[in-house]
Amino acid sequence: QVQLIESGGGLVQAGGSLRLSCVASGRTFNSLPMGWFRQTPGKEREFVAAFGWNDGIKFYRDSVTGRFTISRDNAKNTVYLQMNSLTSADTAVYYCAARTAANDPRDEGTYAYWGQGTQVTVSS
Repeated sequence: QVQLIESGGGLVQAGGSLRLSCVASGRTFNSLPMGWFRQTPGKEREFVAAFGWNDGIKFYRDSVTGRFTISRDNAKNTVYLQMNSLTSADTAVYYCAARTAANDPRDEGTYAYWGQGTQVTVSS
């Protein structure tokens, strides 16, 4: 059993930054690779960022590469998503998730645990 709770969302002006946090509970947290997804009403949930097999291997969708950074602090059971140079296209509900299958980390079907989401709104 893993519980994920996101925080850090809010309203920010275009060009600004936010850092999202995802606090996890569960003894298996350190062994579960994590990812971030986002969704806008009426659109499919899309991959944002994820760890590979270790914290040194990271994946990002093309539109956030160079602007977003995923990181992890296992001592705090927390995963972060640092978001810089935000644009209105980044407006969405952001979800963190824990992966339980050794498959493509960009595929949401490989994630078994999900947070409830945190809203990010970028004004222009």
